[in-house]
Amino acid sequence: MVVGLGPADAGLVTAATLDAVTAHPPEARWARTDRHPSIAVLGDHGSFDDVYESAARIGDVYPTIVERLVVLAGQFGSVLYAVPGSPLVAERTVELLRLDPRVELVVLPALSFLDLAWDRLGVDPLAVSVRVVDGHRFAAEAAGERGPLLVAQCDSVDVLSEVKLAVEDEPPSEVVVLARLGLPDERVDRVAWDDLDRIVDADHLTSLWIPELSAPVGAEIAELVEVVRALRERCPWDSTQTHASLAPYAVEEAYEVVDAIERFDPESGAGVDDLEEELGDLLFQVLLHATIAAEEGWFGLADVARVVREKLVRRHPHVFGPDADASIDVAAVEAAWDRLKAEEKGRSGPFEGIPASFPPRLAVAKVLRRARSAGVEVDFAGVLAALDAAEEAVRAEVRRVVGGDAG
Repeated sequence: MVVGLGPADAGLVTAATLDAVTAHPPEARWARTDRHPSIAVLGDHGSFDDVYESAARIGDVYPTIVERLVVLAGQFGSVLYAVPGSPLVAERTVELLRLDPRVELVVLPALSFLDLAWDRLGVDPLAVSVRVVDGHRFAAEAAGERGPLLVAQCDSVDVLSEVKLAVEDEPPSEVVVLARLGLPDERVDRVAWDDLDRIVDADHLTSLWIPELSAPVGAEIAELVEVVRALRERCPWDSTQTHASLAPYAVEEAYEVVDAIERFDPESGAGVDDLEEELGDLLFQVLLHATIAAEEGWFGLADVARVVREKLVRRHPHVFGPDADASIDVAAVEAAWDRLKAEEKGRSGPFEGIPASFPPRLAVAKVLRRARSAGVEVDFAGVLAALDAAEEAVRAEVRRVVGGDAG
């Protein structure tokens, strides 16, 4: 017979639990652990704290407790097994006992820490769709979640640190630490995310409330990949595209990003939505190309990410190298980048490898940058003036055709 000792002191232990305790002799009363404020309601009893102390890892504790309970049940006919909180919440031993055909299981419901948590937070968990996760498995259980989350069993600073590390971007608001609810030294504290594993004195009666998490980058990218894959399978336009047919759109989207950047005001934030949207359109082009390449068996998005990550690390020795130097200036960074790139590509001269498909102004800018890095004097003043005149003539004609709406 499994009973719960409630979330706090004896005042929250149910009458049914007390009756069950009385119905069992002391030698047939066992607690998973004596580390609980209401443990005294059991009177004389045994506990499995020795299993925690002797086990090599926590995963070994619960099967061992179950084996010992089965033996005790056979010995006494009926054995009382008391667990902290409710037997129905976060009790691995109860899960294992349910699956064990050697025993008949009776579970008496009890109050859990969750009941007190909802009260202290002023939250209806159904109304706001709360997800309850185990702090020890937070990285796996909360992957892709946006909140709200109640993180249980945050029983040490190490667990709080692991929770912090598992979150890609810190929550946009403070989190709430719930400690020792229902006891005289109860604490409900709002804490800044950065201070979570610095100022919180966590123990086995500590939980964490996270109202909201920022959009997890990995999860959002994964969902977008699935959308692109569905478009390739079911959209008549997307399914027929090739690398070559998409090439003009890559250029078009890149120019629209540049246009959005020019219209964006970083002080007022005007135009930020347009910039976000245009960057998304450009990312869509990258995903389309990666998806097509994956279909052909050449490479996938993960390969693209790996290649660019390795290249960025390789070409930034001042950041990632053994002799990292944060004091290096911008000119030296650009020169080192060009030198490393030339070595990787096997280029013999500073102007080799400039794409022939570059538009004139971009080609000029590329040549000027390469020339500056190589210490070569190049004068494009006349060429740039001619380009300005030609571009203005084209813009004037476009404005005439579309009625003055073109920039």
